[in-house]
Amino acid sequence: MVGSAGATVTGRLFERVEQLSALRDCLAAVRERSRGQMILLRGEAGIGKTALLQAFCGELGPSVRVLWADCEPLLAPRPLGPFLDLADDVGGELSEAVGAGAKPHAVASVLVGELADRGPTSVVVLEDVQWADEATLDVLRLVARRLSEVSALLVVTYRSDELGPWHPVRALIGELGARQTLVRISLSPLSLEAVTALAAPFGADAEAVWARTGGNPFFVTELLTGGDAELPETVSDAVLGRAARLTEPARKLLEAIAVAGPLAELWLLERLVADMPERLEPCLASGLIVSVGDTVAFRHELARDAVAAAISDHRRRALHAAALEALSSPPRGEPELARLAHHADGAGDRDAVLRLLPEAAARAAKLGAHREAAALYDRALRHADALPIEERARLLERRAGECWCFTDFEAAERAQRQALACYRQLDDELRQGVALSWLSELVWQTGSLAEARRMALQAAEQLELVEADRERVAAYIKVAQLELAAENPAAARGWAVRASELAEELGRPRSIVDALTTIGWAEFFTDQPAGLKKLERSIEMAEAAGFEGAVAGAHVIVARTAARLRMYDLADCHVRAGLEYCDGRDFDVWRYYLISWQSKLALARGDWEEAARLAGICLGEPCPFARIHALVALGLVRSRRGDPDVWGPLDEALQSARPRNEFQWIGPVAAARAEAAWLEGRPAAIAAELEPALHFPMRASDPYVTELCYWRWRGGLDPDFPAGSETDPRALEFAGEWQKAAESWRALGCPYETALALADSDDHATVREAVDQLHELGARPAAAIVARRLREQGVRGIPRGPRPSTRENPAGLTARELDVLALLAGGLRNAQIADRLVVSERTVGHHVSAILRKLDVGTRGEAAAEAMRRGLVVPG
Repeated sequence: MVGSAGATVTGRLFERVEQLSALRDCLAAVRERSRGQMILLRGEAGIGKTALLQAFCGELGPSVRVLWADCEPLLAPRPLGPFLDLADDVGGELSEAVGAGAKPHAVASVLVGELADRGPTSVVVLEDVQWADEATLDVLRLVARRLSEVSALLVVTYRSDELGPWHPVRALIGELGARQTLVRISLSPLSLEAVTALAAPFGADAEAVWARTGGNPFFVTELLTGGDAELPETVSDAVLGRAARLTEPARKLLEAIAVAGPLAELWLLERLVADMPERLEPCLASGLIVSVGDTVAFRHELARDAVAAAISDHRRRALHAAALEALSSPPRGEPELARLAHHADGAGDRDAVLRLLPEAAARAAKLGAHREAAALYDRALRHADALPIEERARLLERRAGECWCFTDFEAAERAQRQALACYRQLDDELRQGVALSWLSELVWQTGSLAEARRMALQAAEQLELVEADRERVAAYIKVAQLELAAENPAAARGWAVRASELAEELGRPRSIVDALTTIGWAEFFTDQPAGLKKLERSIEMAEAAGFEGAVAGAHVIVARTAARLRMYDLADCHVRAGLEYCDGRDFDVWRYYLISWQSKLALARGDWEEAARLAGICLGEPCPFARIHALVALGLVRSRRGDPDVWGPLDEALQSARPRNEFQWIGPVAAARAEAAWLEGRPAAIAAELEPALHFPMRASDPYVTELCYWRWRGGLDPDFPAGSETDPRALEFAGEWQKAAESWRALGCPYETALALADSDDHATVREAVDQLHELGARPAAAIVARRLREQGVRGIPRGPRPSTRENPAGLTARELDVLALLAGGLRNAQIADRLVVSERTVGHHVSAILRKLDVGTRGEAAAEAMRRGLVVPG
């Protein structure tokens, strides 16, 4: 924990009473219920997050244990860095776990146990998670799920202005957003009134300070305490102006602290700068740095950035080189690879970079920090031109593998293509074949199935020529998987059988499991029960052997195939099992895909709020195949409820699916768009919406096919149901067997489809029942269509349901209430919301009261959490 000016110059916090009160309330709730809570504290850099938390923690008595850790802006953050620091304070099992290289799920379990076993209530602060490594975020996600087991307040801070659209923290926020244990607190810039109060003791022009700083507390503090007669133009000018008043030896130490930090050990500074103790006192007296135990740090990271940016390149490289040498032999403990890698890169030491960065990347990957591992491999590759080609190829393949783990398929493809070029240059046919087979997977994921199939076949043929049996098994399996993607299950099974026969000859357990999984998939794909049995057997074998990737992959296969076949209970079982298995095991690539299917399952069950919430989680990630499913689910939820912006997600879904030219994507997107057109009263548009999906092979047993046929019928076209699909509920509806269709849908647990089937009855009472069911679901557009049909037949007294004259949703919020809710969830106060919406503050107060009543919550924080759960606001 380092110091921060925050919103104070004299120790008094300005305009933070509401936020400080929220922290106190949350801690009081934790103590009263002995159930944990998590707070997300957000704001721009320098807004005063640390100052607020220091004030809060400073008023806590001995009955509350405070644990504090920071994330660091290194080249690639230390894997589990904050928890390594917490382990130093806590000791015990947590120290043993992180010291032994435990993975996130194990670290999370030990931390929860530590918080549960100790007597006092704990406050755990993790600062600046915008810099956190992937493994740290995994631990946070897992701990958040179990906060109800402990008496602890977990406060996580992040810079809201540093989160890009695909920043992993956004995905974490989206996933945590629906939890009742989550509270959001946002910090806003200071008002002119607050700046006036701060500026008064300095005799400064408050309006000029406010205009120049935008009310940012750190900027305000730096400008006021800089000691200049005139206001500096920027915060950097203010920081450097203060540094310029130091002696040259003190400034040299300040530069060393900037390079060695964020926390610079005193022993390290003694090795970097002569006469360090004498130089340190004036630096501390300047207020630029603070003492933290046996380390020193800049009072704020922004100040360190300003000093570091002013150091000459030559001086910066020399300091990095000296830090690298010193940290390679610390006075106690082992050298920290992440820090060594950071300083090697900063020093431009090519040999050290190529020695340390790949080693640090491998460690990061082992602990589940795949983004950080990929970044380290990338930095190493910038120095790899002089490496032997074979070593460069290995680095490229490792980077490709790490990028795949966090779904950056385009970067993975680029690296793998370069690796393949290296093996071709070496004329290594075995490595060429293996690299080409893996490249086919990446090319498929980036959207080119046709090219991927050609590559996979070429790889299989090449490996046959060199008689590489083990590699041939994997290559055959890859061909089979791509044939399934091309809707060719018979061809897929043929390749899978070849793989299985070769695997049995080799007697290699992993190859046997992978081949069995693929045969089972090819058979289950065509609704053969034997295929499901093979898949379940492969999961058992993989679990027994510890093949974690095979277990996760098989759960995904069963879930996606069962859901496609409308075996919703089976799909739900494997989605849940798969998610539980993937948690903390480095399988985010599959975890988000399973969540996207979970969203579609919720849609089928009529739980549309949950479907929208789960879709929102996936939309915070760039994973393409999860994203398409999520967009379809969200588009259908909005369409069926009559919500705004139906076509935004459906247009993006079509744009993403169409270039892939795969029926598994285009079919569901086309059907969703056809349904949306029908619900809008535009049946003539259905033919055009379905057209992209109609040139694929049509299998009678495939619900994706019968769904398209059904919507052709609703659009007034010949449905052309394939022979053998007569018992499908969609075909039954077309055949006039509405009662059988309704029974089928009811048995599947699909209330919306059940109601639509009932609506085809010629019995008015049954149709009225359908209207009632649709209203109960919140399916206003479909209810209106069915009710209109009844009225046209002369039936009177049909209930109209909720009036759609204003933009409403399942919570009954008006358009203006939705606008207020979105700003409220972003942490804005009533006055700020009033300014944004150009209404009075009193009017905003009325809207907030209505929102709390309609959402059935008691506080603004609970309203924000409930809005996230219902999919009424976007994560951010």
